[in-house]
Amino acid sequence: MRYLSTRGQTKPHTFSEAVEAGLAPDGGLFLPEKLPDIADKLPAWSKLTYPQLAAEFFTLFAPEISNAEWHQLTAEAYRRFDSPDVAPLKKITDKTYVLELFHGPTLAFKDFALQLLGLLYKRQVEHTGKRLSVLGATSGDTGSAAIHGCLGRDGITIFILYPNGRVAPLQERQMACTGADNVFAIPVPGTFDDAQRVVKETFGDTAFANSVNLSAVNSINIARVLAQCVYYIWASLKLPEHARASAEYVVPTGNFGNVLAGWMAQRMGMPAGGFRVATNQNDILHRFFSSGEYSQSDVHPSHAPSMDIQAASNFERFLYYILGQNAERVREVMAQIKSGAPFKIELPKTSLRSTRMDDDTIVKVIAQMWKDWQYVLDPHTACAFTDMAQDRVSVVLATASPAKFPEVVQRATGSEPTHPTLEALKSKPLQTWPMAADVATVQAFIRQQTSHGTKA
Repeated sequence: MRYLSTRGQTKPHTFSEAVEAGLAPDGGLFLPEKLPDIADKLPAWSKLTYPQLAAEFFTLFAPEISNAEWHQLTAEAYRRFDSPDVAPLKKITDKTYVLELFHGPTLAFKDFALQLLGLLYKRQVEHTGKRLSVLGATSGDTGSAAIHGCLGRDGITIFILYPNGRVAPLQERQMACTGADNVFAIPVPGTFDDAQRVVKETFGDTAFANSVNLSAVNSINIARVLAQCVYYIWASLKLPEHARASAEYVVPTGNFGNVLAGWMAQRMGMPAGGFRVATNQNDILHRFFSSGEYSQSDVHPSHAPSMDIQAASNFERFLYYILGQNAERVREVMAQIKSGAPFKIELPKTSLRSTRMDDDTIVKVIAQMWKDWQYVLDPHTACAFTDMAQDRVSVVLATASPAKFPEVVQRATGSEPTHPTLEALKSKPLQTWPMAADVATVQAFIRQQTSHGTKA
């Protein structure tokens, strides 16, 4: 299995090479040269535990890692999840299921990929003997999950940029209260898009990236997307058999990686009726799927801060597919997007649709779900509960624990949600390294910290 860049100007990589690089040297994103057909494997896979399913799935994508080692990696990655199912599928009504993706160490869906990615980084360091500098940007949950995947691992130093004052307080504490010597939480001015721009431009400086052995932890890393494919397949196999082919997966998303994973699983042969992209008021993806126009606007802080994004990182992978895997055309479109100019495309027929939700409605939905079903939603998952399909089963992906967003949930339900791991953070001091959203500044800081391997 080889991995190609969406921009077509990078030599093919193995899985391990693509994971270590994160972003392709030409600025594109890695994708498998060809997606495998998994349809005939699903009956046997239905009998597996979640870690076993993940191992069998990844064996198809990384033949250089043995099946036995994949089983060891996935067993370790999902050992710390607090549900025996890892990703429990909860039935709310005959037509509505919730796939709970918040039972990992940082209580968000990012743990599914980042607990595994941390182990892949550890494996890479052991095999090559080279230190890794892991860099990412976050609008909330990615940062804490990435940090906890790399926490205290020898040979790995992790740097996470996030928009100062624009992540939930408990999300920031999960990043900045670890006390670990290999972790640097870096608040920068502006929005997530500003932080992500610095990350992408830093990777674009290949001389610098090579000099510090830089690796990307954002969903631009192909391992992230593939790990997320697994929970769609898991959910499909848990549904009643008659509902699988028509089920609609409803995915709260800002960066597009979460829904892209499901769409890719469908292209591999997982039965599904379709996918709904559920956005908050920062609705660039909803506007695109409604009109075919991708047009960036200002980011407005919301009750669902992890979705406060206007430059969806994984959108490039989707473009690559809908543009017929034409790398030259992808390069043209991405240059247009980078310039800030809108672009419009006649959307091909896909299994994707979209909705949006504003802050007032988020609060109302959380309140209504509690009143009707005694089920507590976080504000991101609440965005899914609109325009529900009437003629088929809906599977809503619950992306985070409501305890991470206590103020909004308390306002809606009258009770403050809590979780022991979050309560323990409230008394710990924040340790952050604020700096400008400037490539040269961030590079100098990374170089300084990696040159001596300990905190200043």
